[in-house]
Amino acid sequence: MPSTIEFKQTLLQRYDQPGPRYTSYPTAPHLREDFGATEYAALVQRGNDDPVPRPLSLYLHIPFCTSPCFYCGCHRVITRDRTRGEDYLVRLLREVSLQAELVDADRTVRQIHLGGGTPTFLTPAQLDRLLEGIASNFRLAPATQREVAIEIDPRSIDTDDLARLRSGGFNRVSFGVQDFDPQVQQAINRVQPAAQTLSLIACARREQFHSINVDLIYGLPRQTPARFEHTLDAIIDAAPGRIALYGYAHLPQRFKAQRQIRADELPAAEQRLEIFQRALQRLADAGYEHIGMDHFARPEDELARARRNGTLIRNFQGYAAGGHADILGLGVTAISQTSDGLAQNTRSLSEWNHQLDRGELAVARGLWLSPEDRLRGELIQSIMCHQLIHIDAVERRHGIHFSVHFQRELQRLHRLQDDGLVLIDRRRIEVTPAGQLLLRVVASVFDAWLTRSGPATPITHSRMV
Repeated sequence: MPSTIEFKQTLLQRYDQPGPRYTSYPTAPHLREDFGATEYAALVQRGNDDPVPRPLSLYLHIPFCTSPCFYCGCHRVITRDRTRGEDYLVRLLREVSLQAELVDADRTVRQIHLGGGTPTFLTPAQLDRLLEGIASNFRLAPATQREVAIEIDPRSIDTDDLARLRSGGFNRVSFGVQDFDPQVQQAINRVQPAAQTLSLIACARREQFHSINVDLIYGLPRQTPARFEHTLDAIIDAAPGRIALYGYAHLPQRFKAQRQIRADELPAAEQRLEIFQRALQRLADAGYEHIGMDHFARPEDELARARRNGTLIRNFQGYAAGGHADILGLGVTAISQTSDGLAQNTRSLSEWNHQLDRGELAVARGLWLSPEDRLRGELIQSIMCHQLIHIDAVERRHGIHFSVHFQRELQRLHRLQDDGLVLIDRRRIEVTPAGQLLLRVVASVFDAWLTRSGPATPITHSRMV
């Protein structure tokens, strides 16, 4: 595994094209609408029937935000009516119960992750009730082995709220920052004083959260390399264990809120790359290890340790440590992911409400994985997490002759090798330091779904750099 990364601007420019982020394979746009609650129940049952059932990870989507951030591509509902949080919680607890009925009682929940939207739209008392409802319906791993994570908009809570979340069982926290620059914040409709955020990061450290993550975004309107470095300096001084540095994906045809962003205020391609390059150097100088794609962690963080010991995984929450688990998605638009398939709840809040009121799961689409999907997904996971494919091991596990099965893919890989992105021999395919920032390009070689005809609505992806 390459221990360093190389920034080669000409290669990044050449390969900076739209492509999947590979938080799953196949990716979510390929899910089918002839897959509903009955199929989902069968999918979970297959996991129960495995000789050694995998542990469980629960993802709970809280869709509400009090105001729109113009850059956001997440599914959210804009409202200031706090009573909607209580209505949603009642139904979410109902869904927790319905999901638990599908799962064998001896399967253990190892991870709980609340995302959004803004999960802290719910009050600390409501979040306590949610965790209590999960604990009364599922078998939880011991507290010392359990990860309970929440995404936080720092504008939505204070230090007292954060302390209460820690005492209630949350032990991992992720703060959305994006950029501290006032001009950028105005352009994206997210005014967020730096002092407020930094105070919460310091509080999270005092309260001994096991992991503190900060999300940043480069490529936002009015952003410049020099001004973004001020944000980086402030975050590095705050010393979170993890930093996610996402590239802004401007897809106004897909995300209505992004139409509020003026295209002429976005940094030009060369400037965007300069922002990215400077950020990489600052994080490296500060001691952060590059985990993969847009994730960085301090050497002592569990994510960095997982990268070193080979247990790093990638799923709908991004990079994670601790090995594979079956993910059960709860809440509107939440996605479930097992070794046998994928499923997603409806994107319509009213439909989700109605189905839960009828005592039914609100699964709207999904997909059974074929053996070929599992094979290619394994290769994509190996590239994204370990930057390495052991050909002999793949042949033994799947009973294939690699060079025959992937003849066309190897031809494409050799072109990437000519550009210095990968090294190929008879036994392994390894991503080079120059290819570290183009993992999505390398992984896409094995994506058979990219060339298939898609749904009626064209599939759009973010840029790979």
